[in-house]
Amino acid sequence: MRTITQRELRNESAAVLRDVQAGQSTIITRNGTPVAELRPVSVRRFVPRAVIVENGHRAPRIDAARFRADLDALVEADVDTDDDV
Repeated sequence: MRTITQRELRNESAAVLRDVQAGQSTIITRNGTPVAELRPVSVRRFVPRAVIVENGHRAPRIDAARFRADLDALVEADVDTDDDV
């Protein structure tokens, strides 16, 4: 990860943003102190509804009561709900 000054960001913002878009994260400093981090935004992948439906049809069927019993066996039923924690 590279580090640049606030002045470099101001003067070379187009180049800095091109580098970030290409995958490079950058720390911005002011008076030698890190104040910000520029990093690429994760790209969202669109999955068409038809693909989700098709995968749902091919997924194994589960017994809802048995699934709930398995979950209850793994998670404590007596969860402390005090807000003082």
